[in-house]
Amino acid sequence: MKHAVKHPEDMSAVELAAATREFDAPYAFEKARPMTPAQRAEERTLRRGRPRIGQGAKKISISLERGVLRDADALARKKGVKRSELIASFVVAGLKRTA
Repeated sequence: MKHAVKHPEDMSAVELAAATREFDAPYAFEKARPMTPAQRAEERTLRRGRPRIGQGAKKISISLERGVLRDADALARKKGVKRSELIASFVVAGLKRTA
């Protein structure tokens, strides 16, 4: 069975000092090891950031009445999408309807 570790806020000063003693040693980074190919690939993926979709995204600021925003958030949760995805889908649908 794995030993339960206390949260640092629940430790006494003596326990906290013992738990962090390894970080007091100079050159602690020398214990590090090179990344595996899988870790290196994951890091490259994370550094790339959000994937570009279409022409890319542009952040904008809009004002919505609080009730409308609350209803939009509820619908987004129900559909399992983000608020911005929901609003974007409505804008696209509106553009298609008027075209």
